[in-house]
Amino acid sequence: MRKDVRILLVGEPKVGKTSLIMSLVSEEFPDEVPLRAEEITIPADVTPERVPTHIVDYSEAEQSDEQLYQEISKANVICIVYSVNNKKSIEKVTSHWIPLINDRTDKDSRVPLILVGNKSDLVEHSSMETILPIMNQYQDIETCVECSAKNLKNISELFYYAQKAVLHPTGPLYCPEEKELKPSCIKALTRIFKVSDLDNDGILNDNELNFFQRTCFNTPLAPQALEDVKNVVRRNMTDGVKDNGLTLKGFLFLHTLFIQRGRHETTWTVLRRFGYDDDLELTQEYLFPIIKIPPDCTTELNHNAYLFLQSVFDKHDKDRDCALSPEEVRDLFKVFPYMPWGPDVNNTVCTNDQGWITYQGYLSQWTLTTYLDVQRSLEYLGYLGYSIIYEQESQAAAMTVTRNKRIDLQKKQTQRSVFRCNVLGGRGSGKSGFLQAFLGKNLQRQRRIREDHKSLYAISTTYVYGQEKYLLLHEVMPDFDFLSESDLACDVVCLVYDVNNPRSFEYCARVFKQYFIDSKTPCVVIAAKSDLHEVRQHYSLSPHEFCRKHKLHPPQPFTCNTTEAPSKDLYTRLTTMAMYPHMAQADLKNSTFWLRASVGATVFAVLGFAMYRALLKQR
Repeated sequence: MRKDVRILLVGEPKVGKTSLIMSLVSEEFPDEVPLRAEEITIPADVTPERVPTHIVDYSEAEQSDEQLYQEISKANVICIVYSVNNKKSIEKVTSHWIPLINDRTDKDSRVPLILVGNKSDLVEHSSMETILPIMNQYQDIETCVECSAKNLKNISELFYYAQKAVLHPTGPLYCPEEKELKPSCIKALTRIFKVSDLDNDGILNDNELNFFQRTCFNTPLAPQALEDVKNVVRRNMTDGVKDNGLTLKGFLFLHTLFIQRGRHETTWTVLRRFGYDDDLELTQEYLFPIIKIPPDCTTELNHNAYLFLQSVFDKHDKDRDCALSPEEVRDLFKVFPYMPWGPDVNNTVCTNDQGWITYQGYLSQWTLTTYLDVQRSLEYLGYLGYSIIYEQESQAAAMTVTRNKRIDLQKKQTQRSVFRCNVLGGRGSGKSGFLQAFLGKNLQRQRRIREDHKSLYAISTTYVYGQEKYLLLHEVMPDFDFLSESDLACDVVCLVYDVNNPRSFEYCARVFKQYFIDSKTPCVVIAAKSDLHEVRQHYSLSPHEFCRKHKLHPPQPFTCNTTEAPSKDLYTRLTTMAMYPHMAQADLKNSTFWLRASVGATVFAVLGFAMYRALLKQR
């Protein structure tokens, strides 16, 4: 909403422009009227809308045409004043003033006009019969007010309507010729309806209507008031109320009715509460609240954010199969101006046998977005209405900024839940297969993935000592000479080579010696395609000798050419190394250490699935 309002009064000489301003300020008719009143500012605390208001007078005798044009360009609303007892001043409204103003304002952002019939104390009849055709002809005219500066009739109302025309304009909402809401207004109100429809059944029940009312107007509706609202809709349309709840058509009808009855402020209050600006676009402040992220810190979703996202999943998982079909995904994102997830998402997170995103995969994708691009995550939560549903100041309340990684290393513990593993290796070494295996896809399933649907990321959960953590795998493109900071910044590194390709290990060795030999980041060498015949590598040291020399784990055999889903044990090890980088290599090689971590992973994975099945039954 605007921070101030600038009102300009124009019209023929002697129609009473200056008298109107002076009567408003002094609350009495002036004995002497100057040629032009000085610009006055009404403080915010004495205006109905709590916005400072500047009132500017125009005098043909004292000002040039150029000065008039400047004032027109600065005005937020223009009052064209005429005298109700002077036909010539009324004729000048259409023959001079409206064309002049239109010529001096941009066609796409016309300034609202108010027609002001002054000196109503001098006549017994109304000028509205003459004015109505003019109002119908020019859609920029918000309203017409007849008043009298002499007996103070409708003076306050005049300036209230002028202020209202700026703060609650009709133009963006409603088309008077068609007598219906404009498409952009319907689009915004439809999103608001869908966000408020907490159970996604296509109607707003009494609880949802009361939540909506309390959210926008800070007060619930009494039961009788709710019935009265629904009865108004019932009397005017057949499909506005269904199962005693308000449908989208009924919701849109109510807002049309508000506007037609001059209660634009009701619709604008709703729109602004849900983040919209005067052009019916979601504001940058709403979508991208300020969040400070110091260096070496990461961003994660907090507990409340996951609860919210679970509720969004539940309301769109219509068939209760713990996965989102393509149709359910499209329905979920109807409140977005674009589809945020592409086909690559199905190869970034866990899916079911049909290729649909599972409940765990859905939460994983949100976790990935928040970790890689927190601004995008804030934007997405804004579209879903997180701050409104959870009654928070902004989406920033959904985020946790982790502490500096150096502090974690010093304290030898971390509160982080998301760990990044960068996967490096030469072309054809098996990096993509390693990522997809983490999502439970064996080689046979991987071969069905289209080239344009592939992803450089894979994210899922692992369990370390009974704690659920997210492991994010990132496949780094094999360009040895141009590894960027983001290619190197991670919690653990995988160096992947193909046991069946004699030139494959050399790339891993060169990358390690160039970038990681003095790094504190743990490194693991992966001997991929271990189901194939292992050949001698064309490098001065064998992979085992290289690892022994640089105090690394022996190469870890890996294959995704399995009948069942590939084992997750190796990924649990990677997560453990990311969580405990300070631990001595001897500890990490200790078999009981890995056994404790792996058993914890198995037990909690089974428990986690059982608990979710139980929750699903309750749903």
